[in-house]
Amino acid sequence: MSLRQPYLLFLGDAPDMLAAKVALGVKQWRPEACLGQLSMPGCKADLGLAEMSVGYAVSAGARTLLVGVANRGGVVAPSWVAVLKAALEAGLDLAAGLHQRLSDIPELAETARARGRAIHDVRSPERPYPVGDGRKRSGKRLLPVGTDCSCGKMYTALALEAALRARGRPATFRATGQTGILITGEGVPLDAVVADFISGAVETVSPDAPEDHWDLIEGQGSLLHPSFAGVTLGLIHGAQPDALVICHEPTRTHLRGLPHYPIPSLETVMEQCLTAARLTNPKARFAGASINTHALDDAAAAACLAEIEARLGLPAVDPVRTGVERIAEALE
Repeated sequence: MSLRQPYLLFLGDAPDMLAAKVALGVKQWRPEACLGQLSMPGCKADLGLAEMSVGYAVSAGARTLLVGVANRGGVVAPSWVAVLKAALEAGLDLAAGLHQRLSDIPELAETARARGRAIHDVRSPERPYPVGDGRKRSGKRLLPVGTDCSCGKMYTALALEAALRARGRPATFRATGQTGILITGEGVPLDAVVADFISGAVETVSPDAPEDHWDLIEGQGSLLHPSFAGVTLGLIHGAQPDALVICHEPTRTHLRGLPHYPIPSLETVMEQCLTAARLTNPKARFAGASINTHALDDAAAAACLAEIEARLGLPAVDPVRTGVERIAEALE
C-alpha cells in the first residue's frame, strides 16, 4: 500500500471525537502528512486543522482524501458519497479503513476508473493468512489490552515504541487496525480477518525477531466487550505477549455502545487477559497501566493514577500527561 501525501482528513458528520479517532491518530503520529480537515454539517469532531473544501485542498497540494471516521459497523453513510465522489473528480485519491469498501460503491468505483484515481480500502486483507500454531517465536512482544474499546491501546503502543527507541532499544509498532495501518503503511486489518485465521494473522505480522527486539502490537476491542471479544481473544493468542499493559478510561460508566453493560474492573479484565495470554506464553505478565485521564483535571488525574498504581502494584501512567517512560523502564 502506498498512499499519496499530504492528506485531507474527512471527518464527515462524526458525533464526537472518538468517532473521528482514525483521523486523530493519523494527525497525532503523522502531522506532517495532514494538510487540513473536511467536516460536514452536524460534525462534532475538530482536529484543530484548517477547514478546507475539496477544491481548496487540491489547490493547496492535497493528494488523498482520507476517511477519518470509525463509526459503529464501519459503513459509508449515504450523505458522504457525494463528497467522496467530488474528491475523486477533483483529483484526489481515497483511503479508508471502513468495513464497507469504498471500491464496492459503484458510483465511486466508476468515477475512480474514469479519472484515473486510486481507492485504498485498507481494512480489506490483501493476502491469505495461516491458522495460528502457537509456536514460540523469538524476540519480545507487548500487547495493550483494554477495559473497553477506544480507550488508548493504539496510542499506548505507539508511545511505547517511541520511548523504547529513545532508550536505544530496537522496537517496532505492529498495526492490527485501520488507523495503525494508515499511520505506518503496513499491518493486518484484524477485524476483517476470518475468525479461524486471526491468531495466525497476528503471528504473521509479528514474526521471529532478535531476542532484544520489542514488537509493540496494536490492541483491539476488549476481552469482556460482548461485541468485540472474539477479535481480542485471537489477538491475545497470536501476539504471544511477554508483557501486557492494561488500558482504561476512568470516567466511563458503561461499555462503548452498550449502556446495559457496566465497565468491568481493571482486576477482572487483567485476570481474564492473563488466563488467555498464558495459553501461548506461560510467562506473560502485566508491565503497567495506561490510563486515559483526558476528562479529569490535573489534580484528579494525579489522584487517579496514584490510586491505580497503589492498587495494582504497577506503574500507572497517562501517555499524554505523563508519558510512558516508566513502563518502558519496567520492560528493561
